[in-house]
Amino acid sequence: MNIKRRITPPFTIHTSTSYNNRTQYHTHFHYEIYYFRGGKVNYLINDRIHSLEPGDMLLMHGMTLHKAHVINNDAYIRTTLHFDPYFFKQYIQPAFAPDLLTPFEKLHNVRLQLRSEDKAEVEAELQKLEELYQQHTPHAQQRFQARLLDLLILIYNHCEQPLQTQASFPTLKEQHVQSIISYVEAVFREEMTLEAIQNELHLSKYYLAKTFKEVTGMTIFQHLMHRRIYQAKLQLIELSNSITAIGYEVGFKHPSHFSRVFKEHTGMTPERYRKEHKLHAI
Repeated sequence: MNIKRRITPPFTIHTSTSYNNRTQYHTHFHYEIYYFRGGKVNYLINDRIHSLEPGDMLLMHGMTLHKAHVINNDAYIRTTLHFDPYFFKQYIQPAFAPDLLTPFEKLHNVRLQLRSEDKAEVEAELQKLEELYQQHTPHAQQRFQARLLDLLILIYNHCEQPLQTQASFPTLKEQHVQSIISYVEAVFREEMTLEAIQNELHLSKYYLAKTFKEVTGMTIFQHLMHRRIYQAKLQLIELSNSITAIGYEVGFKHPSHFSRVFKEHTGMTPERYRKEHKLHAI
C-alpha cells in the first residue's frame, strides 16, 4: 500500500534509529532533507535506487515516491527534516537571494555525498536545528527558521557543483535491480511480464524476481503498481482528464481495477483524492 503522509506543521525534524521494513512507499507535500548517519540501507526514489553511506544526504521533492529498505536488520540511523515549501517561500526565502528550493525542484531528488569537513558542518547544523525544534517556544522557532535558512544556503552551494554523477552500487545484484527499475520506468504504462524483463536484461526471470525482492523488500509487480498509482496521483492533481482516461493512461486496462487498486494504495477513491488535493496543488 502506498501511504500519503500528512505533515501539518511547516517544519519537522527528528533523528531515529528504529525502522519497520514493512513501511510502504509514500509521498507527502512537504520537501524532505534526509541525512543518513549509519547502517546499511537501499533507498528507493521513484526510478532510482541509492545504496547509502554515512554522510549521504538526499534532497527530495515530497511528491516523489520514496521508501527505505534496511539490509539484514542492521542499525538504521538517520535524520529527516520536512518543511513546507509554500511556507518557506512566503516567510523565509530572502528576496535578494537565488531560489533556495531549486535543488529540490530542478535536480530530480539529488544525492549529496558529504565527507570530512562538509559532513561535520552539516551534522552540527542538524543537531542545532533539532535542539531548537524541541524547545517549543516562539524564540526557538525564530532561531530554527534562521538556522534552516543557513542550512539551505549551504545545501544550495553544494548543489552548484556538478552533482549528477553515475550512481555506484556495491554489488552486482543492486546493479541488476537498478536495471529492472529503469525498465519499469520506461514501460510502466504498458502491459509488462517477467518474460519481457528477462528478454530485455538477458537474465533469468526467476533470478530477477528473487533479487528484486531481496534488495527492495517488494516484488517487481508491487513496484509496478506503486509506479502507476504515483503517476495517477500526479495526473489527478495536475490534469482535468477524466478518471477513466487517467486509469488507461497509467497502464490499467479496466476502470474498476484502477479504482480498486488506487483505493488499496491511498485509502480513497481517485475522485476523492482529486477533490482533496487539487486545491493544495494549485
